Amino acid sequence: MDLFSLFLIFIAVELFESNWQKSDSMYGLIANNYKIYQKNIFVYFTLHLSFFYTMFISVYLNNFSFWMSSILIIKFLDIAFKLSLMQKISKGSSLEEIMPINIKMTPLFRYMNVLIYPLSFLFAVGLI
Repeated sequence: MDLFSLFLIFIAVELFESNWQKSDSMYGLIANNYKIYQKNIFVYFTLHLSFFYTMFISVYLNNFSFWMSSILIIKFLDIAFKLSLMQKISKGSSLEEIMPINIKMTPLFRYMNVLIYPLSFLFAVGLI
């Protein structure tokens, strides 16, 4: 598979991930994550396709450079942070206790991952 196809798939996967979490605020984003987490944690993990796709690309291209490893680490930390929030919520903490500020999600902020991760991928494979 050529790099351009992998790049386009990366963009599609990031768009999918942004859209299932879509909300007007950070509280809404966390609430969307929590709904899926409550139903089934395995479905929750599967919906984080970009993490698994990044692992696949790293192995497929045998590329474990700084850029590719950075993408993996940031995605791992994102999932770990969200899981930590989900556990706190399931133990009875309110969103206001966990995150005192409710950030408004503008379209630019919501789709920032669609720009950052695929561009980082291009750096990782040496196309930029």
